[in-house]
Amino acid sequence: MKIEYLKIFTPQLEAQMQFYREVLQLPVKRLSEASFQVKLGYSILEFQQENSATPYHVAFHIPALQERKALAWLEERVEILKDGNDKIVDFPAWNAKSVYFYDADKNILEFISRKDHFSSASEEFSADGIAGISEIGLATENVEEKFNFLNQNFGLTKFTGDYEHFCATGDDEGLFIIINKNEKDWIPTGDKAFASPFEIKISVKNALFGAVYQHESLHLL
Repeated sequence: MKIEYLKIFTPQLEAQMQFYREVLQLPVKRLSEASFQVKLGYSILEFQQENSATPYHVAFHIPALQERKALAWLEERVEILKDGNDKIVDFPAWNAKSVYFYDADKNILEFISRKDHFSSASEEFSADGIAGISEIGLATENVEEKFNFLNQNFGLTKFTGDYEHFCATGDDEGLFIIINKNEKDWIPTGDKAFASPFEIKISVKNALFGAVYQHESLHLL
């Protein structure tokens, strides 16, 4: 599953546009007074102004085995969100390592390096190395219901977890991180998980699908 397009919402559009363009040095395209897009490899991340917007969790693929180089690059630009004393979080069951940080809205962003995916032609890390969007967090009161929607409509399967507290759904290329917002918070900070709305387009086996998450309900796009 590839996340081709993701739209999320922000209460401070200008600050977010400045962060992604100047801090993360990514290509930014202004769409209107109320929206802009960021190009991240094969993915497009769109922000739309919404004063009541709540934080998200979004992860980006970086090249395999470049987590330490990405950490050094990030440390020149942002504060790293630690897991205890660790700046790099190891997920051995996923063959992955991650670095976490905030954007201007205190969305929890993640650079994830998967050992066997997304090799790089360059030995140095830069914003050009970001391959695409890896994950979107989906906080809800009913994990199993959301999993069933994604499974029945898009053919996505459980990657890890259960159907009550947490269920990563999809595959190494792209995941919905479904968590029970009443029982779990976001790692590594313990920030509260909100049922923040989003619009998404994914490709699965060369077929394109779309969905909207709003008011804790998933609908086909």
